[in-house]
Amino acid sequence: MTLPIVFGACQRIPDPPAKSGELIILTRTSASTYYLNADKQPVGFEYDLVSRFAGQHGWRLRVERAETVGDLVDRLKGGEAHLAAAGLAITPARRNRMRFGPVYAHERELVICAEGGRKLTSAADLIGIGLEVVAGSSHLERLAELQRSHVELTWKSVPAASEEALLERVASGLADCAVADALSYEVARNFLPNLTVALDLGKREIAWVLPEWADEGLRQDVDKFFAEAERSGALKQLRERYFGHVSRLDQADVMGVLQRRGQLLPPLKKHFFQAQLETDIDWRLLAALAYQESQWDKWAVSPTGVRGIMMLTGDTADRMGVADRLDPRASILGGARYLVMLKNELPERIAEPDRTWMALAAYNQGMGHLEDARRLAQRLGKNPDRWSELKEVLPLIARSQYLPYLRHGFARGGEATLLAENVRIYYDILSRYEPAYVGGFDDS
Repeated sequence: MTLPIVFGACQRIPDPPAKSGELIILTRTSASTYYLNADKQPVGFEYDLVSRFAGQHGWRLRVERAETVGDLVDRLKGGEAHLAAAGLAITPARRNRMRFGPVYAHERELVICAEGGRKLTSAADLIGIGLEVVAGSSHLERLAELQRSHVELTWKSVPAASEEALLERVASGLADCAVADALSYEVARNFLPNLTVALDLGKREIAWVLPEWADEGLRQDVDKFFAEAERSGALKQLRERYFGHVSRLDQADVMGVLQRRGQLLPPLKKHFFQAQLETDIDWRLLAALAYQESQWDKWAVSPTGVRGIMMLTGDTADRMGVADRLDPRASILGGARYLVMLKNELPERIAEPDRTWMALAAYNQGMGHLEDARRLAQRLGKNPDRWSELKEVLPLIARSQYLPYLRHGFARGGEATLLAENVRIYYDILSRYEPAYVGGFDDS
């Protein structure tokens, strides 16, 4: 009879998921891995990825959260989970203690400081500044490497759950600089626009982590999963869903929406709430679209004749029953109805959130030009039902060599892509600072 391996007094290795029907994973809370959305539902790149893995095998998924990276590694080694899915970098020291799955991403390690701070040109410039790093993170190994040639280099290890917490400290002046990966910085800069990249320390590979005692069958399943996800484009699509838009805005754009949120948004909220009740579109997405179109200026008018908060054309306003485009309530309701109409015109097979991003592009260019781009995408061997591929094709409908394939003529497809991507970021910002609307509407 074979007895289970025991760790300490009571910890034991869990049965393989193929036997128990349950996959247990360890992760950490951050914008790039796992978090709860406005509806208190778990989301995030790592969560969605591991959910697909479990779903393919018919396993239940159990998520355990660790407070720090060090805690996560210790708990994995102690037998609390089958694997860790937390955006962990592969380092020499970690290779000696655990086994990594296939590499699915590469991230650069950056020193992030506040705008206007000390200029850094080399590792030597890090000496003497208040540098912080997440305790237990891979960045500690990078700093230790640098310390061999810069013995006076020092830093503070902070037991934080994610790099976002350190970047908030830098933005608020509690620390001079912090070490973070590029993805964490790109996400954070849309909420903390006074951050800047001061120094690039190099690149690391990212992978899931399995303990040494992991079942060989599970290891093989992980290898096959990533091979298929890479081949099918599912991995690229998922990265696009969460991170394909994060680096679009500059500092002025982010500061603008944050400032106007307190000044111009409050009196408009009741209209966005009503539009959500009528169309079932999150009011914050509608507000993000309105900001992209007019910066919430009810008097906005363009040289081409579109006007109002939602910048409706005369024809669109007539179709949506909007008598006065400069009336904020009418404009918001008309824009929301138009967006729903565009979503409904798309083929049913197009899933969310791609469906919404395509409808936003059509809001800018019209459904005819969007369909031209979708047909061109198919001709070019791309998937017309995936936003990650369609947004690469949209700018091409402005080029003369593709005119023979366009039923509706030239269009500035790049502008449609830009609108959709910017709205995605503004929606992220508003979702962070504004609560979801779940109550009834009071028009008093």
